[in-house]
Amino acid sequence: MGWSPMSDKTHGSRWRVHENGGGACTLHPLFVSFLLCVSFGVFYMFYLFSGSNLGYENSVGCEDDNEGSWGIGVFYGDSPFSLKPIEDMNILDNRSAAWPVANPVLTCASVTGSGIPSNFVLDPFLYAKDDMLYMFFVSKNPITRQGDIGVARSMDDGATWEHLGVALDKDWHLSHPYVFDYNGQIYMMPDGSRNGNLRLYRATEFPLKWKLEKIILDRPLVDAFIIQHEEKYWIFGFIQSRITCQHLEIWYSNSPFGPWTAHRKNPISGPLNGGRPFLYNGNLYRLAHDERVRVFKIEVLSVNNYKEVEVDLGMKNPTKGKNAWNGARSHHLNVQRLRTGKWLAVADGDRTLYGDVTRRRIVGCGLIVTAGSIIYIICWLLGFVKCLVTHNLKRKNGVYLVWERLKLRLRLNINPNTYTGKFIFALLVMISVMIMCVGFWYIYGGNGADKPYSVNSRFSQFTLLAMTYDARIWNLKMYVKHYSRCASVREIVVVWNKGKLPDLNDLDSTVPVRFRVEEQNSLNNRFRPDPLIKTKAVLELDDDIMMNCDDLERGFKIWRENPQRLVGFYPRLVTGPPPLMYRPEKHARKHNGYNMVLTGAAFVDHDVAFERYWGKEAEPGRNMVDEVFNCEDVLMNFLYANATVGGVSVEYVKPAWAIDTSKFSGVAISGNTQAHYRVRSQCLEKFSRLYGGLTDRKVEFRRRKDGWDL
Repeated sequence: MGWSPMSDKTHGSRWRVHENGGGACTLHPLFVSFLLCVSFGVFYMFYLFSGSNLGYENSVGCEDDNEGSWGIGVFYGDSPFSLKPIEDMNILDNRSAAWPVANPVLTCASVTGSGIPSNFVLDPFLYAKDDMLYMFFVSKNPITRQGDIGVARSMDDGATWEHLGVALDKDWHLSHPYVFDYNGQIYMMPDGSRNGNLRLYRATEFPLKWKLEKIILDRPLVDAFIIQHEEKYWIFGFIQSRITCQHLEIWYSNSPFGPWTAHRKNPISGPLNGGRPFLYNGNLYRLAHDERVRVFKIEVLSVNNYKEVEVDLGMKNPTKGKNAWNGARSHHLNVQRLRTGKWLAVADGDRTLYGDVTRRRIVGCGLIVTAGSIIYIICWLLGFVKCLVTHNLKRKNGVYLVWERLKLRLRLNINPNTYTGKFIFALLVMISVMIMCVGFWYIYGGNGADKPYSVNSRFSQFTLLAMTYDARIWNLKMYVKHYSRCASVREIVVVWNKGKLPDLNDLDSTVPVRFRVEEQNSLNNRFRPDPLIKTKAVLELDDDIMMNCDDLERGFKIWRENPQRLVGFYPRLVTGPPPLMYRPEKHARKHNGYNMVLTGAAFVDHDVAFERYWGKEAEPGRNMVDEVFNCEDVLMNFLYANATVGGVSVEYVKPAWAIDTSKFSGVAISGNTQAHYRVRSQCLEKFSRLYGGLTDRKVEFRRRKDGWDL
C-alpha cells in the first residue's frame, strides 16, 4: 500500500490509497481532519473519565470489576426472621459524622484505605471472641485477580468495623471463609475448590495467622460448611459442573477431620449455600441463594434421608435499584445472637449484576461503531470518501451495478446543496455525535448509579424536607418519585401549609413520606422543630427544584465534614456599603465569593438550626418573615453567621444541573423577580441591624480544592 497525492477539479486536493485488489479509495482532507478530531475526542474522553480525574485517591483498588462491586452490610432484629438494616436502629457514630450509621459498613474502600488493595468484599462470616466480634470475608485482589481472606473487628456489636488485615492468602482463589470451634481450637474451612480439595486451617495467632491442619476431603466442593447434628459432623457443599453449581452433596463423619462418608441421597437438588446454618427455637436452618438470600428449614437430616422446606426470611428487598448498595443481588447472610439476646446479621450485596462491565463495554463499542458508520456514510454521500473499482472487478461483481444505482438515488434525494439536504446532513451528524457520546459514557461513565460518598469509610442518611400546598401537587409527585430513589434519603417530610391533603397512594416513593399539616400558612414552618425526624441532617429542598441524586450526595458529604455550617447549592453575596441590595448569583460570581446560601436547597443540623430559628432572639426576624411572606432563608443565614465567631458559616456545592419546575407549573412564589428582590433587600437591612452584618463573611469559590465549589 502507498500514498500519492491526487488532483480533483471538483473537490480539490485528495489522497488516494492504492490497494492490491485492483481498487482505490480517495480521502478528502476534510475527512482526514474529521478523523483526527474524533481521535483527539476519544483520548480526551478517556482522560476525562479515567479514575485519576474522578477524585480516587488510590491508583489500585475499587476498580470496575466484571464480578461486581460487592459490599457488606449489618442488620439487627429480635430474631433471625425480623432483621432490619442498621440505619433503622438509629446508631450514631460521632467520629465519622454518621447520624445514623448506614449500610454498607465494609467496602473495598475500607480495605484499600488500610493499604491493602481490594476491588470488592463479600461472603462475611462472624466469630465472637472476648466480647468482640470478628468478621472474616473475601477481598478481591485487583493485582492477582483472586480472592483473599480478610478480617475486620468490631467492639460495638457490629456498628463499626476496623479492618485488621489479610488472614489467608494462597496461590489460588479463596472464598467462603467458614470459621468454627472444635476442642478449644479455632478452625477455618475456606472454599478452595479451584485447588480440587477441602482444607482445614487452624488459628495459631488469631485472627491473622493460620496453619494448614489437614486436607479433609479430596472433593472440589463449593461454598461448603461443617455443622454438628445428633452426634455427627456434616459437610454441605456443592459440586461445580461445567455450566453452573447445581448439585448439593452431604457428607458425614464422627469428627471434622474425617474420614467422611457420602450421603445416600447424593446428589441432592437445591440452591447454593448462602451462609452459616443456624439454630432457632430448636430448628436447624440452611441459608441458600440465587440472586437473593433464601432460608430452608431442615426437617430431616440422617445418614439415610434428607429433607428441607423453604420458609420466609422476612427481610425486605431494596427498592432503590442501582442507587442501593445491594439493589441488584445479595448471596450471603450470617446471623449471630448477641449477649443482649438480640440477633445480629452481616450480609453482602451488590448494585449490579455479574458481567456488567463487559455488557457496558460491548454496548458502548457498538454505539461508537454505529456513530462512525453514520459519519462514513455522510462523507461518502458528500464525496469526501470515494472508492474506485477497476474494470475487472466491476465485470466479476454483479452487485456493483445495483450499488451504483443506490448511490445515485441517495445523492439525488439528499443533495447537500439544498436546504433539505443540509438539514438532513446536519441532523445525521448531530445524531452520530450523540450516539458516540452515549457510547463513551457506557464505557467510561460507570454503572449509572448515583452512589453515596463515605466519610471516614462510614455512610449515613438524611431527611428530605419540602414545604408546599395543594396548588403544587404536580411538582410534589415528580419531586417524591425522583428524590426518594437517592441513596442516602431516609424519609421525605412534607410541610403542608394549606389545602386538601393528597392521597399517599398517589405518590410513587421508595421511602416513607410523612405529611406535617400546619395550622398557619407561614414560611417559618419550614424550620419548625420536629421530634419525629430521625436523622441529624435535614436537606431543606424546595418542591420546585430538580437536580440529580449525585449532587445531593456531594452536598451531604460536605455537610458531614462541616456539620456546624449551612451547606447549600445556591450562593449569594451581600456587599456594602448600605443600603444593602439583594442580588442574583452572577453578582457572587463577579466578585468570586459568597456569604449566603439559599436554604431552599441546603443541608442543616435540624436540632441546632431549628432551635436557633425558633429561639427568643430570632422572634423579630420571624415576625418580618410573616409580614412580607419572604426571607426565611435570609434570616437563617444571619442566625448562623451570628452564632459563628470569626469563622465560615456557609459552604457551597455546585450542582451539575438544576431545573426550576415552577416555571412549567406557573405557581412560583417569587414570580415577579424585581419585587421579590426589593423585599429581600429590605430584609437584609433589617436583619443586619438585628443580628450583625454578613459583608465580612465572604468565602471564595474554589476554596475547598475538591472541585465541587467552582
